[in-house]
Amino acid sequence: MSTQSPERPRRNFYGRFKGKTLKPSQKTYLSEDLAALSPGAVDWDSNPDRTLIDLDPLFGGKPVWLEVGFGGGEHLVHQAQQNSDIGIIGAEPFINGVAMLLGKIRRAEVTNLAVHPGDVRDLFDVLPDASISRAFLLYPDPWPKKRHHRRRFVTPEHLDPLARVLKPGAIFRVATDIPDYVRQTLEEVPRAGFEWLAEGPEDWRKPWDDWISTRYEQKALREGRTPHYLTFRRNG
Repeated sequence: MSTQSPERPRRNFYGRFKGKTLKPSQKTYLSEDLAALSPGAVDWDSNPDRTLIDLDPLFGGKPVWLEVGFGGGEHLVHQAQQNSDIGIIGAEPFINGVAMLLGKIRRAEVTNLAVHPGDVRDLFDVLPDASISRAFLLYPDPWPKKRHHRRRFVTPEHLDPLARVLKPGAIFRVATDIPDYVRQTLEEVPRAGFEWLAEGPEDWRKPWDDWISTRYEQKALREGRTPHYLTFRRNG
């Protein structure tokens, strides 16, 4: 029997890993808090065999949600506060956003969160099939130039593994202020095994009842762009 580890895929990453210089307090959060919030061995260096992580002990058997690209963490912490009966994993490669989230976690004193400070595709590798009960994609990088549309999250490279890790019937929420991102989302997400649940215009014009407006949404509103709130259900 072969014991050879899987070959690490070539995955181009087009976003930023770091921005402005971190504040001393943010450096403290990263050094003191981040490791304890890990969902498990996700990175290839720590898990070259891609052994699946066990989510039951991580959150005491609670249902698990996932937010892809949590930005500054406002929504992630809000959902953790409002839903103590679930666990939430946030994935975000931008270290400044991770540091902002850690500060919010300290102030809110929430304990039902885990953080992967890296590419969500690495996390998908080690999540068990049908292990996630809800997923969020909120104001993702729009990559507005047509030649860059393949970099968007709503492509098979991301949607197929997302569909694999979501439970049948799980909800997938997408918020964006970019009309062409809406178009691509409505084309690609159903192809990946989801049903769009809108029955009328208000279903995508009005935010969800448990929504908290993020700084990205506030910027969009200031600049005159219209938010869209798209809700999908994983087929199964």
